[in-house]
Amino acid sequence: MNWNQAINSFKIYLQLEKSASENTVESYLRDVGYLQHYAEGSFSPLTIEYKEIQNFLAWITDLGLGAKTQARIISGLRSFFNFLILEKVIIKSPVELIESPKIGKKLPDTLSYEEIVSLMDALDMSKPESTRNKAIIETLYSCGLRVSELVNLQLSSFYPEEGFVRVIGKGNKERLVPIGSSAIKYITIYLESVRNHQDIKPGNEDIVFLNRRGAKLTRVMIFTIIKTLCKIAGIDKNISPHTFRHSFASHLVDAGADLRAVQEMLGHVSITTTEIYTHLNRDYLRSEIMSYHPSYQNK
Repeated sequence: MNWNQAINSFKIYLQLEKSASENTVESYLRDVGYLQHYAEGSFSPLTIEYKEIQNFLAWITDLGLGAKTQARIISGLRSFFNFLILEKVIIKSPVELIESPKIGKKLPDTLSYEEIVSLMDALDMSKPESTRNKAIIETLYSCGLRVSELVNLQLSSFYPEEGFVRVIGKGNKERLVPIGSSAIKYITIYLESVRNHQDIKPGNEDIVFLNRRGAKLTRVMIFTIIKTLCKIAGIDKNISPHTFRHSFASHLVDAGADLRAVQEMLGHVSITTTEIYTHLNRDYLRSEIMSYHPSYQNK
């Protein structure tokens, strides 16, 4: 079995047996692709051993890939070789004894409510796309959606009267998420005043947010919209669509929302993932105390 055969079989396994999302499959294949690029012509998936994996990790370090990326690649390779063991193609995984690099927990950037308002104020509402972009920002902040969930949001999954949207998250898991009245208002305005007048490309009829050509927006386009607004609003933070998800969760936890409810709305499998927002609030409180309490001054 060569690399292409092994990777194609792994792809089918992820799609059919694991029901992995398109983004998850792409991520796994990209990670295994690094090893294929390094090893092809010298080692096959059946002959590569622990020593070569160590040399591969040294190679990706020289490429400048950070600890977080390396840890993700190692995780992807573990899944790949465990699959080959499952298929009885190999007996032992060459990644079995490889340790992932230590990663410090980095708390995510968040936006204050005032900063989110300033982003929306930066929109030029004389432009049709600004009506759409306002609805996008309202939805990201109101629902805490991942960017992939936003671009794939469907009209048939939008329930304005009930105040919910249905989204498909990681692992194709479905969940209902409450949506605020302001987001409902601006989505409705966008649908009635802009989207209803577009020529929609076949296959995109049920997609909520469309580009000027009537097709589904890309993830990159959402990043570009937000980065542009940050520049106009003068917000000097490392902001991405995911920042709205972090802000959504942090503001809920800060206001006293039940952590299990926040976990459910975000679609986190583990409560420990959601707990990062309690750490975020503790760090914020500490920074405030250090900034203003007399006993912390001049030290």
